[in-house]
Amino acid sequence: MTGIGGVFLRARNPTRLAEWYRRHLGVPMSDGAAVTFHWTSDETTTFALFAQDTDYFGEPGQHAMLNLRVDDLAALLDQLRASGVEVLPDAEESEFGLFGWCVDPEGNRIELWQPAPGM
Repeated sequence: MTGIGGVFLRARNPTRLAEWYRRHLGVPMSDGAAVTFHWTSDETTTFALFAQDTDYFGEPGQHAMLNLRVDDLAALLDQLRASGVEVLPDAEESEFGLFGWCVDPEGNRIELWQPAPGM
């Protein structure tokens, strides 16, 4: 792991919760209920709100999901599998990079992100 790429929360009303974070904590959430903090030229962390009924987090009882930045997704997924960690079968590639998921012993889905070059 090389950093925290994001923190994602389920919300009953993402728009209303984004407004709360803007008003009370000064978090510059967009109307899409997300903000990306740029720490350095190649390090960012996104804070985003998702609808309560999203399937993206996995189990409905999981209220938050971490996105962890990694430097070699394929090698890490192989290492996790070899250690007996539950690794979800579908990895994805997008303009943002490579994504994979594992599940911790408490049943929480964790997103693993290898950023695209230049991100």
